[in-house]
Amino acid sequence: MTLTSPADALAGLWRATGLDPAALDAVELTGREPVQPSTYAVGTAAQASIAAAGLAAVEVWRARSGRAQRVAVDMRHAVAEFRSERYLRIDGKPAPELWDKIAGLYQAGDGRWLRLHTNYPHHRDGVLRLLGCDYDRAAVTAALARWTGEDFENAAAEAGLVVTMARSTEEWDAHPQGRAVAGLPVLLIERIGEAPPTPFPAGAPKRPLEGIRVLDLTRVIAGPVCGRTLAAHGATVLNVTAAHLPFTPTLVIDNGRGKLTTHLDLRAEADRETLRGLAAQADVFVQGYRPGAIAGHGFSPEQVAAIRPGIVCVSLCAYGHAGPWAGRRGFDSLVQNANGMNLEEAAAAGETKPKPLPCQALDHASGYLMALGAMAGLIRRAREGGSWHVRVALATTGHWIRSLGRVENGLACPEQRFEDIADLLEESDSPFGRLTTVRDAARLSETPPFWALPSVPLGTHAPGWDGRKAAA
Repeated sequence: MTLTSPADALAGLWRATGLDPAALDAVELTGREPVQPSTYAVGTAAQASIAAAGLAAVEVWRARSGRAQRVAVDMRHAVAEFRSERYLRIDGKPAPELWDKIAGLYQAGDGRWLRLHTNYPHHRDGVLRLLGCDYDRAAVTAALARWTGEDFENAAAEAGLVVTMARSTEEWDAHPQGRAVAGLPVLLIERIGEAPPTPFPAGAPKRPLEGIRVLDLTRVIAGPVCGRTLAAHGATVLNVTAAHLPFTPTLVIDNGRGKLTTHLDLRAEADRETLRGLAAQADVFVQGYRPGAIAGHGFSPEQVAAIRPGIVCVSLCAYGHAGPWAGRRGFDSLVQNANGMNLEEAAAAGETKPKPLPCQALDHASGYLMALGAMAGLIRRAREGGSWHVRVALATTGHWIRSLGRVENGLACPEQRFEDIADLLEESDSPFGRLTTVRDAARLSETPPFWALPSVPLGTHAPGWDGRKAAA
């Protein structure tokens, strides 16, 4: 398969927005594959998705100020940002480990490989109940030897757990869900309601998204990267989570830059009413929970559009909104295991054990695609009116990355180490300590992206837009 150029990959993403193709003339892309050890074009995916989000910010700026600017993205920097959680340092020390001790790859009794995702306690405990074994890798290995791979994958899904069996690309493409994913666009922007055109906030903005309010109901990587990106361009982003929900500290710190964060328990009517009040004042509503979860509390895209006509809703799911797996939970590592990418990487390396991509490429690319869709929706509601729904899925993003082609001898590329990207890092103070983080890779000529607020612990702020601290 011919390798897609970064410029062509970017142009394909931009076409999905329905925005002016002439805007692509404002983009400069530098660097070339490979930047990380992979046969997949992860550098191209990183550069194109980050550039697309940056260009959307440029177009918002032009719509608001009448002034043009340029955006430049270097591939080495883009890939570093795709691995931002790995490069996070707190007071000069590596961030806490991301993975649970029994997460990872195992062989079932029929020799098929399974990947378990047990980072959250309820997923871990559910797997252990299903297997009837102790919290120990050896015990899990022995228990899985009594299952076939596909049987355990299905049993885990029925129990609401997150497990996939490694498939070849041929197996995935023939699978009903693989066929469904192949028929979906990488980015879908749909008009879901009527509303008069909603102009951008009045005045002379200093940043593209100044005055734009974003509700960020997401966790882990993809959704939080969307909110982080919108914050980097000046949006007021309010992350909403609940005190009883588990979280990964490293990801909270890395992806919390620029955001306010509050606790609401949507099981309680009073907190649902508070969220309805916040949504009524928001411009963008982003959610990334399992399909149907937020809708079950009264916040489907259509319900949110009824609360706030003219809003842009952004939804993330694992496997796409069509097909038999549309309702399944999932994470990046599981999707790239199911869709053939891990076995393809292994085959290229002369190995049989599934080999993961060198970064959470599906997560990070999806995050920038969500931000791209959010900003495209804001532009389109200003011009055309209406309420809008943006759909992104890890599986469709994976299908897009697969479509970019394969990098010859890509696995011979050395790993990008922390010391190799010192010029791409910045330091800042936070309640967690002195943070070392990767700068935004999109370089805008007039409004460089930056995070005006530090990462803070979840629930730090009261549920409002003014940044007041929550009551002690």
